[in-house]
Amino acid sequence: MKIPTIVGCVARTILHVDMDAFYVSVEMLRRPELRGLPVVVGGSSQRGVVAAASYEARRHGVHSAMSSVVAKRRCPTAIFLPPDLAHYAGVSEAVHEIFHRFTPLVEPLALDEAFLDVTGSGRLWGSGAEIGDHIRTVIAAEIGLACSVGVAGNKFLAKLASVEAKPQATPAGVAPGAGVWEVRAGAEQEFLDPLEVRRLWGVGPATAEKLEQLGIRRVRDLRMTDPQRIHGRLGRNLGEHLIALAHGRDERPVVPDRQSKSIGNEDTFAEDLTSREEVHRELLRLSDQVTARMRGDGRAARTVTLKVKFADFQTITRSATTAGPLHDPIEVLGIAEGLVAEVNLDRGVRLLGISLHNLGEAAQQLNLFEAPHLEASDQARDAVDAIRERFGSSAIGPASLRSPRQTPNPH
Repeated sequence: MKIPTIVGCVARTILHVDMDAFYVSVEMLRRPELRGLPVVVGGSSQRGVVAAASYEARRHGVHSAMSSVVAKRRCPTAIFLPPDLAHYAGVSEAVHEIFHRFTPLVEPLALDEAFLDVTGSGRLWGSGAEIGDHIRTVIAAEIGLACSVGVAGNKFLAKLASVEAKPQATPAGVAPGAGVWEVRAGAEQEFLDPLEVRRLWGVGPATAEKLEQLGIRRVRDLRMTDPQRIHGRLGRNLGEHLIALAHGRDERPVVPDRQSKSIGNEDTFAEDLTSREEVHRELLRLSDQVTARMRGDGRAARTVTLKVKFADFQTITRSATTAGPLHDPIEVLGIAEGLVAEVNLDRGVRLLGISLHNLGEAAQQLNLFEAPHLEASDQARDAVDAIRERFGSSAIGPASLRSPRQTPNPH
């Protein structure tokens, strides 16, 4: 495969590996008949949000974080699938295991992307671009998924490069990407200068508007502008940050196996919740989800944060910290219920979320009299986790979440 490169030499070799349309691609492994069709993973209700879209759906202007209503308007033939985060996490673990075959210096960013420092892997695996090709080949052969790889001398450039390596969806069709795109040291400006300034980390819509008022639209414009003018418009800290990026400078190391600082789930509802009973039901489900994810990571939490968004879009958060670690969904639910008890719900609840913070290793101190009870509880939780890992996150859950009109699924 011909790999587009910008020539020079590097001191470090950093890869940014980004799975292509990860959630959708994982679903297509389970449902291959959907390949080539416009598929969206996300809520299909009036308040649903797109979590991921196939490249066929992207041809119609559908993208992640878009309202499902807008997505359906742009692509009426789109097939909507509910997200299965537990299953995606399992596939992600298999992908990250492959990363570790090439280097121990792997910094996960999300389920579908990571930075790899392969500076010390060259003798065994070849150049950065060759390692990128090896990774893509192994992931495709063992898991059946595609990924795009950016190669550069630092994390910032590698992440930009991975975007260039991806397939491109246009109204005319889906063009395959290069797969691997390398930016070699010595010619960073050749790569950076033509890019829109919005591509720089830290440039959101408000910052982009301020830069445009200075006549800055491309990275080259930023690099050539008097720093004092940039400081005057953006402040010194942000200004210096963007100037460094415009020159391709990023000294951050790859931090291996960085653990999440929090684990959370939230949902937006098709209809506002107006009763305490409805809120209780949703808090129970969220508590079950977040504790399952936490246990999967082998961790325990001490802080529970409740997030409530009302029908008028006002959002509040409430937190509580416990003396000992939390392991069980009922423990988390009890704290969340205590927090929501102090909240006036008369306006109607549009969104609820629970997140767990102050994460540490999951270790329980058992005493002689509690041990049999806790052991049985742990065994039950392990059994539930095993069922979900095999059959999906919706295969089993609290009985109180089942509607009285629902009948058990015999499968």
